Amino acid sequence: MSQPLIAVDFGGTSLRAALFAGDSPQPERHKKIPTQADKGPAHVIRRMVKVIKSVMPESPKGLKIGVGVPGPLDPFEGVVLEAPNLPGWKDIPLQAKLQSLLDFPVRLGNDANVAALGEWRHGAGEQTDPMLYINIGTGIGGGVILGGEILLGIHGLAAEIGHMTVMPDGPLCGCGQRGHLEALAAGPAIARQANKHLDEGANSSLTSIRESGREVTGVDVGRAANEGDPLALEIIQTAGETVGLAIASLLHIFNPERVVLGGGVSLVGAPLLEPMRISLRQHVMHPGYLQDFNLVRAALGDDAGLVGAMVLAATA
Repeated sequence: MSQPLIAVDFGGTSLRAALFAGDSPQPERHKKIPTQADKGPAHVIRRMVKVIKSVMPESPKGLKIGVGVPGPLDPFEGVVLEAPNLPGWKDIPLQAKLQSLLDFPVRLGNDANVAALGEWRHGAGEQTDPMLYINIGTGIGGGVILGGEILLGIHGLAAEIGHMTVMPDGPLCGCGQRGHLEALAAGPAIARQANKHLDEGANSSLTSIRESGREVTGVDVGRAANEGDPLALEIIQTAGETVGLAIASLLHIFNPERVVLGGGVSLVGAPLLEPMRISLRQHVMHPGYLQDFNLVRAALGDDAGLVGAMVLAATA
């Protein structure tokens, strides 16, 4: 077996670990267990060690480990600064703790940055540079590949694309600021807009969901848009236009060869992507920014984080 690499995808619901041989994106072993985040960081770290050991090779000589972590972190010091929706995860030296428990080199990366690495090395952005990755799901995260490396910034906090201000007096974002892209176009924002319109008496096929006793979700809105529901189409179109506006600004800054879109909301497809492309073309300052540029859907799906963590592990 060539150099063994273990990748860990650390999520609020699940912990996934996979063993890779060298740079192949096909795992040799794979294991998924519940995170049990409500029991605190020490418990989660023990479970992380457990899932890593479950995929460890018989001969672990030269083993390196990469971990994709939700939320802001200091990748240089290996400290999780804060993980949203994970109780107690504030200033946790996860890298040092894992290295002391496993006795192998460990490297941490923000989950969206890590997914960007995966899509760049083995997915829809393969070997393009500069490349931007935008994950649109429960939140909006991102990563920038520049000069063959992930752009980290001075403290490892770069590429929080979801927290670009696109509407200064807009809705409150989960981070406490107003008008961020995430507050306008992520899944919960799409759901919130739909439920607000329904509360105001809007005519929509989504009404039947409310009548069944639950709130409408972003997935519901995306499905209804693809079925031609006028309200859902309007909400998804506005989200697409807003993301397109943000991408135009990113093109002005990075002049990328490719932008790769991942996350559950991107799966809505044409009702989201077509308004996004139109908005992008409308807001770039010169057509030169669109020359040799492509906006594409991600290729690795849920495995982008694992594959990216494998790429990250190789640098540990």
